[in-house]
Amino acid sequence: MTTTLRIEIVSAEKAIFSGEAEMVFVNGEIGELGIAPGHAPLLTGLRKGNIRVQLPDNREEVFYVSGGMLEVQPFVVTVLADTALRAADLDEAAAVSAKEKAERDIANKSSDIDYARATAELAEALAQIRAIQAIRKKAK
Repeated sequence: MTTTLRIEIVSAEKAIFSGEAEMVFVNGEIGELGIAPGHAPLLTGLRKGNIRVQLPDNREEVFYVSGGMLEVQPFVVTVLADTALRAADLDEAAAVSAKEKAERDIANKSSDIDYARATAELAEALAQIRAIQAIRKKAK
C-alpha cells in the first residue's frame, strides 16, 4: 500500500506547494480534518486557518489559507485557496496590528463602522497569528 499522497496547494495567484505527504491536516467547514493515504473521496469548503503537511522526511510544512475548497481523492489532495501563503512568510507585526485595529473597530460604538468587515478582518488576523504560532511550536 502506498504510504504517501500527492498534495497540491494553489491560490488564485500561483501554485504554493506540490509534493508528497504522509498526512495532511486542514480546517474544513465542519472542523479539522486529517487526511491519510487512501482517504475516501471528499469535497468541502475550507475555513481561514492552517494547513499542516507532514512530509515523508519527518518535517512539517505549515501554510495559511483564507478560505477555499478542498478536494480529496484516495491518493491526491488538492487545495484551491482564495489566498495561500507559507506560514513562515506571514508578517506577525502586521497580523497583530490588524487584530488590534479590528478589536478597536468592534468596540467602537460609532454607527459608521462596518461591523461585518471588522469581524472578518479580526478572524483573518487571528487565523494568521495561529499559523505563526504553529510554526513557533513546530520549531521548539
